[in-house]
Amino acid sequence: MHKAGFVNIFGKPNAGKSTLLNAIIGEKLAIISPKVQTTRHRITGVITEPGYQIVFSDTPGIIDPKYKLHEKMMGAVKSALEDADVALLIMDAKDSLEENLELFDSLRLKVPAILILNKMDNLSKADMDTLLEKARAWGKAKVVVPISARQQKNIKELMQEIVALLPEGNAFYPDDTLTDKSTRFLVAEMIREKIFQLFEEEIPYHTTVIVTQFQEKETLTKITAEIIVTRDTQKGIILGEKGKSIRELGTLARQDIEKFIERKVFLELFVKVRGKWRDNDLYLKEYGY
Repeated sequence: MHKAGFVNIFGKPNAGKSTLLNAIIGEKLAIISPKVQTTRHRITGVITEPGYQIVFSDTPGIIDPKYKLHEKMMGAVKSALEDADVALLIMDAKDSLEENLELFDSLRLKVPAILILNKMDNLSKADMDTLLEKARAWGKAKVVVPISARQQKNIKELMQEIVALLPEGNAFYPDDTLTDKSTRFLVAEMIREKIFQLFEEEIPYHTTVIVTQFQEKETLTKITAEIIVTRDTQKGIILGEKGKSIRELGTLARQDIEKFIERKVFLELFVKVRGKWRDNDLYLKEYGY
């Protein structure tokens, strides 16, 4: 009996959704940053084992939309709700349980759910036991699993619970599929991750990255990307004094990309100003949202 299904991850911004996806797949598919709202698209990772195939989606953190960009992000959450076979509801173990359960109630799930208490390493055993008891009392999850996504603790146990809930079915993707996202998309996300790491305040939230050229030459891969910002002052900050900041950004991103595509990379970055791109449907469409 072969099982296959779509397993989608939901939770508040910064609950550890992307870290969990990366821990399960074992590849860095989703960008992670301690800043909230890093994920803007649904990112799909695929695991194929003898007997089952799971298609995971990491959704953006659930927020109230302030910009059209946020509306598109919440659109990704809504479509993930519609095609899930199993829902993983993840929360930070130190966060308010009541608040998270209220949020999960509002999703009005029609599929079996697993409640995941992430960052369990931040709690004492006694506190964890109390939290587990309260979480189980909610009664709407098939099972409650404490994990540490970052330390990969209890991931095996979580996988067993997921497989138990999967419906019977044939595989959706060929055996060697890792993700339905293109390398180009993942490269743009790696550059965006570095912007989250290097720059403060509003810069990462006003920025998107488009890969305009991806050419595989004999000895290396040539990649050109545009960093889109909303104001000239932001462009100045990303370039830095005499281009210092953009060089640092380019070096860090290139190292990650080389690891990922296992080839030498020549990376060229440009910064462009597009006022209000986050509220402009035409730009959002062009940038893949």
